[in-house]
Formats: sequence, structure tokens, C-alpha cells
Amino acid sequence: MLKAVSQKSSNSLVFQTLPRHMRRRAMSHNIKRLPRRLQEMARKEAEKAVHQKKEQSKTKCRKARRRHINLVAEFNRRQRKNIWLETHIWHAKRFHMVKKWGYCLGNNPTEKSYRACYRAMTKHCLLQDLSYYCCLELTGKENELLKQLGRICSIDTGLTFQEACCLSGRFEGSLNLYRADCYPEEMLGPVTFIWRPRDGSEHRQLWIWVHPALKQDILRELKAIFQCSEPEEICITEPVTTSIQEEKQMEVVMSPGKKRKKEDKEGEKVVPVKKIIGDGTRDPFQSYSWISQTTGIGISDRSMEILRYRLIGPLSHSVLTETLKAASVQTEMADSETELNNWWVENCKDSEKVSLHQCQSAIFELLEGMSSPSEMPPGTILGLTVGDPRINLPKKKTKAMPDFEKYQDKVRQLYLEGVPLDCAHSFIWDQDICKNVTENKISEQDLNHMRAQLLVPGSHLDLGPCESKIPILLVQQPGKMAGEDRPGWGSGWDIYLPKGWGMAFWIPFIYQGVRVGGLQEALKHSEYQRTPHIPNDFPDCQAGRQFAKELETSLLEQFKRRPPAKRANYVKLGTLSPFICPWGQLTKNWEGRMKASGGFVRPSSPHPECCTTEGHNYCDPKAEVVRETSPETGEVEETMEITSSEGALKPEDVTSTHDLGERDETKTSDFIVLRSEKLLMQLSAWCYPTAGKDRRIRLISRLRQKEMTEDVFLPILMSYPRALVWVNLSLLRKGNPELHAMICIPTEDDLLHLSKDKLFCGPQEPKHRDIFKDKVQRQKEEKKKKKKGGTKALEGDPLSVPDKDTTEDHEDLILGLWSDALPDVTSHCSRTVLGYVTRGDFSLAAGCGEALGFVSLTGLIYMLYNQPADKKGLVLLRTPASLQYRFARLTIEV
Repeated sequence: MLKAVSQKSSNSLVFQTLPRHMRRRAMSHNIKRLPRRLQEMARKEAEKAVHQKKEQSKTKCRKARRRHINLVAEFNRRQRKNIWLETHIWHAKRFHMVKKWGYCLGNNPTEKSYRACYRAMTKHCLLQDLSYYCCLELTGKENELLKQLGRICSIDTGLTFQEACCLSGRFEGSLNLYRADCYPEEMLGPVTFIWRPRDGSEHRQLWIWVHPALKQDILRELKAIFQCSEPEEICITEPVTTSIQEEKQMEVVMSPGKKRKKEDKEGEKVVPVKKIIGDGTRDPFQSYSWISQTTGIGISDRSMEILRYRLIGPLSHSVLTETLKAASVQTEMADSETELNNWWVENCKDSEKVSLHQCQSAIFELLEGMSSPSEMPPGTILGLTVGDPRINLPKKKTKAMPDFEKYQDKVRQLYLEGVPLDCAHSFIWDQDICKNVTENKISEQDLNHMRAQLLVPGSHLDLGPCESKIPILLVQQPGKMAGEDRPGWGSGWDIYLPKGWGMAFWIPFIYQGVRVGGLQEALKHSEYQRTPHIPNDFPDCQAGRQFAKELETSLLEQFKRRPPAKRANYVKLGTLSPFICPWGQLTKNWEGRMKASGGFVRPSSPHPECCTTEGHNYCDPKAEVVRETSPETGEVEETMEITSSEGALKPEDVTSTHDLGERDETKTSDFIVLRSEKLLMQLSAWCYPTAGKDRRIRLISRLRQKEMTEDVFLPILMSYPRALVWVNLSLLRKGNPELHAMICIPTEDDLLHLSKDKLFCGPQEPKHRDIFKDKVQRQKEEKKKKKKGGTKALEGDPLSVPDKDTTEDHEDLILGLWSDALPDVTSHCSRTVLGYVTRGDFSLAAGCGEALGFVSLTGLIYMLYNQPADKKGLVLLRTPASLQYRFARLTIEV
């Protein structure tokens, strides 16, 4: 008994075994405060804890972990799962980082810079790292390339690969790709492309730049049409060759309890860890280059081999001219032992290439006298070879400004003639030269050592023939081209450079006063240009559908985290699908409406008590109607209550699936997005109202379009029964459109009220009744009874026996969401739904709420045909969590 009492059997500390009235706080760190009979036990306990702590502490101190050799090994290890851009460390210190498409990317700055980034895009310059875009290189005979590439694009949507100005290599082109011979269905995604200028042979080289979300689908289709099944070579990249060295290094450096000293034998054997340059996730045994045995066409994946930066803003060319200086002509090698600049010396021996370089340099200097990049022809390409930009770093951060008077006459000539075809040539197309430039780059350490040896600290460092020469490619981005307002807004330059030189160009750009943006700034840039963003605004391609599913899952999880009393009840608000746009069902319902009505008939104002489509009543005729007054309009509104959806709907009017993620929009054949330029110009002309004397008629005649008659639009509807149209909407008065807002058709009463009262904000949607509330309550009660084990008691009570529909079909009902199959989405509310918003916010560029989205082609023509001439294009917008409709102007910019 005495032995058992003396030994501590519990997990508590020694001083915790004492009665509470004897415990003191000092006992936890001072053993002498304990009673003498317990001091020996406490001393042993402390020694045991110290011993365990020493064994567990295998991690090094911060100073050791921050040692350069350990840092590089750790960064290389972390890059094997997600690709890091060369500017990753710089971004990670200043941006909120996200993992997307296999990359670690900067989402938005940590500092408040929303308006500052807009000012930079509008007045100065915004810098973005677009190196995560993937480059697919095609090589082969020009005829063979064009023959097969013509199958995956259409001249109906605009440019093709064989456009003369792009085929010469003088301009960059952009187009939409489809699966071979499937236009207008089976959309793959938008791409940009650059042809290498001709060198006199039939062999051509083509770069296709794609978004990483679209890369696999497009690469698979290219390999299929060119029949490239056999790999050309196994690409073993530099990062993989250093992996074994890194493992050995980690074994030596990370071994616990040992310090690495200079005289240590292990320290002498340590091999410096090489930093990963390019894609660190590439498998050494996987092929990244394919060749066709029949046609000889080669396809190479050059992702992360060519870096790409984008400068946006009217002074982006001033930043370029201040940062970069054309390389000097060099005819002799600086050192015969190294290969530094040997390619440049060989080319400088050719007088034609020297004269071409001088011509390129002269044109590049002229950019300083331009007021905006939008003054250049869209997609202009300028090749150039520049010196090391780290040499020209200013002493402190400055703001690059143009000099208009210096090159006034020559700039005017450049506007008229553009950049000559020969000046589009660049050595960056040659992989051997790019590899040479990457491998022979002067390190930052050596450069700083040379600066330290200058006699006058801070003076210009002249490296002479030892200065690196880097081939680059400048591509003009035209900015906003469609529409009448803000032409050229958001224009700028893209700069392509070899891998390994990312930070060497990035820091000099920062020193010229640019503002850096991330993914959110790129989203706003496309939003203010009113152009679709990848992959958000491409619902007809696989990447767009995947993005919509992920967004729905995220919003649904966010919705579930809030208690029912603190979140919107979308059933009562009449919002069927608040987290995803049911494009497939929208187009299907509009097609059914037209077939049932047999034509375009001007509708009367719908009764607020019920909404009908195709003769089917979606509201219970016995529903109780409660009258209430609208707080904003002061008018008497009616509350629409839906008591049951069962029995009122026919099977063909309801989608067959119950899962939100498995509706009709997941199928590729359910709908298409109309991208025919000819038809979009026709619809754009029809959307204009008559403001002034015969304005719309004059506009239609100027655009050489036809008047809106049944003979004109019925063939369009027959060709595209289930099509969506990209539209932009601008609110007439106050309001802020949100994601997944509904675009609806105003009734005659709404338009009449607006014409009488210019301050009329818009009508209100009558409230709906939650038909799933009782089922959700019953489900909760069943779960509680199951937990208590009262299932046997339920058998004797017939009132509490759940229905089969409740137990099977509604296992996971969520209060506030429509849990059944969707009814007709067009007529569920008092205003007919035309489409949905994919992006919406207050626009700093327009000074009002603006939204971008898609509408049904059938519904759009139906609305325009029945609207009066002076009200063409007026629609209603309603956010998912609101009952208030707002008037907006719908336009189509081509």
C-alpha cells in the first residue's frame, strides 16, 4: 500500500496530485515550493520532460533554416506539387496566394489597392505575370498546318490561322477553337497565336497560347487532328537532374545534432543545390514533344519555357523604353572559355542582321513619344535583343513618363505605316539560343560583387562585352475595341522572354513605378473591357462547366455554414438556382415556349397571382394572396404563394435529375454560345432604341443590317434553337448587380410606369411560400428520433410515419433552397427570365452598376420584337437575395 501511494499512476503532474487548498502557482516552475515528500518525484519528472523534448526537437533553428542552401532545397521540394512562377517569392510576400490549375498564383494584393490598380490601368501602368499561360509550339510545313488547323476554327467567328496579316508573323491573332468539324458545338476555348516570320522555307513555326484550364483539351485535340501519337523525345529537365543532389544534401544538412563546418569532411562533399528554373513538376519519363509519322508535324509543350509579362495602361510603352535598352553590337568574344553571347557574336557578323537590329532599336525608341499603345495597329509584334536590365536600375523608384516632343514627326509616320514585317523577327524562337541565354546568366551575387568594386559607389556599371544579351518579343494588346465608349481602354504590351530571366526584368519594371496586379485585377480588366474572362464566361466548354461546379460547391458550403435565421431563403425570394446558372434548362424552356405558342405574340401583362407558361400553372390557384405595400415605390404589391409543385407540373416540364451539379448544363450538346460576328452585329443593331429622329434606322443602315421582321429572325431561330448570347448591361439608376442575378423581361405596365415616372426604380417580386419548410422540419424530427432510438415507437403512431418521398427523395433537404427538380425557370417568377449575370459590380470606368452575362437568343428576339421602338433593349435585373427589380440597358458589343 505504501509503494502504491508513493508511485504516481495518473497522467497529471506531481503538484496536481495535491489537494486544491495546498496548490500554489509557483509549484509549476519551482520544485522547492512543493512538500519535501514530493520534491524528488517532481525532479525526476522534470528531467524526463527535458529528455523527451531534446529527442523531439529535430527541427533546426530559424537561422539554420534560413541559410541559402537549406532555403533552395526547401523551395525545390515545395515546387514539385504546384508550379511556382519565377516571381513567386516576390508575390508571396505581398499577395494573397491561391493554388489554381496546378500553379501557385497571386490572387490580390494584401494592401488596399482596388482603386489604385484601376488608376494604374487608366492613367499609368499595371504589371501582371502571365507566365502561367501555356505555350504549345507547332512545327511543320505551312500547308499541312493550315489544312488541319482550319478544321478546329471557323471564319464565321472572326479570324482564322490563315489570316494574311497574322500568317506573315507581323500581327498576333486571337480566335475560338472547337473540336474538329464540330462548329458551332463542342467549344474548346479561346486562344491567341503567333506565327514565326518566314525565312524562305516551307517549314513554319507557330505558337498557340492557351489558358492552363484549357490546355489538356486543346492539346488532346491537336494531337488527334495531326495524328501525333509517338513521342519525339523524352524531355529531362534541369530540375529533375538536381533531385538526387537535393536528397543527398538534405540528408547531410538536415541531420539532427550536427553542425556543418568548413573543415568537416561532410561539409566538403556538399554539392550546391541548383534552383529550379521552369516547371518543377515535370516527370522526367513523360514526353512533352510529339511528332506525326505521316505529316511530319511536331507538337511541343513549351509551358514555363517562355515567360510572359503584361503591361496595361497608357504609359506602358514609356515603362518599356525606360527599363530596356537595345543590345550593343558585339563582334568579338569576351572570353573564349565561356559560351556567353557566342550566338550574338555570330549574328553580328552578318551585316543584314545588324541593320535589322538597328531598325528594331530605332522603332523601339519611338515608343517613348507615343501617348497610348492603342495608337498602334492591334496585335503589332516587335522583336528585339536587349541588354541586361539590371544594369540600368535607377537609384530610387521613379515614374516613367513619355517625351512627346522628342520624336513627334517620326511617331506620326509610325502610326501610318506600322512596324515593318522584318522587325517582327526575334531570336527567342530559337530554343538553342534561349537555352544559352538561360545557362549563361550572370548571377545576382556576381553582379553585386562587381558593383562593390566600383570606384564611385552608385555609378553606372559598364560590363562591356560581358553584358548578357537577351532576345525578347513585344506584342501590342489593343484594349477595348468593341462598343462606342472608351475606345482603346486597357491597351498595353506583352513581353515574352526566356526562362531564368523573370526577376531580372521584374524588379526594373517595379522601379519604374508600375502597380502590380493579380488574378482579381485581371478579372476586373476584362470586366471593364466587357470581354469574356477565362474560364468564368465560357459555359459551353469543359473548363467553364468545371469552374461553375466548383463555384457552386463553394457557395453552397458557405451558405450551409450560416444558421437559417442569418441567411436568405431563396425559395421565398423566388430564386430557383442561386449558386449556378441553369443554362441548359433556360434554353430548353425558351425553345418549348416558342413551340407551344407557335410564333411571337405580344403578351399582355401577367397577373401577379400566378405565372403561366405553355398553359401550365406553376402556382396553386387556391394560394392565399396577401397584400402589402412596397417600401420604395409606395405601390400595393401582392405576395405570391406557391403551395405545391406536385401535380401542377407535367413530367416533360421538369428536369429528371435532382442533383444541382448534374443538370442539363453539364451536357455539351444542350446549348451553344452564339459567336457568329454577322449575327451578333445584326442583334446589336436591333438592341438600339430610337433616341432622336430615326436614330436606330440610320444606325441599321450604316451597319448595313436588316430591319427586324419575321422573315429575317425566324431562320436564325431555326438554325440556333438553343443558343446563348453574350450581353452587357448598364443600370439606369442606382443598384449594384451581383453574381447569378436574373435578367428579366419588363411588362408593358413596367415600361408605362417608367415613361411616366423617370425616378421609378422598378417593380418588386411578390413573395413566394416555402413549400419545403414542412418537409425540412419533418426530416429534422426524424433524425432526432433516430438518434434517441425511438424507431420502434414510431411504428405504432401512424401520423409520424414518414412518406417515401420524404425519406428517399429528400434525404438532404436544405432550408431556403429549392430541393426538387427545377420547374420552368423562365416563368417561375412574375417577370419572365431571359438570362443570368456571370459578373456584376459597380464599374469605376462607367460610374454606375454594370453586369455581364448571357441571355437566351430566342428570348432576346422575342423581347425585342414585342418592345416599342423607344424602349428597345430595356430589361430588369434582380439579384438572387432580393425582391427588387432594377431597370437596365442591354447592349451587344461586337
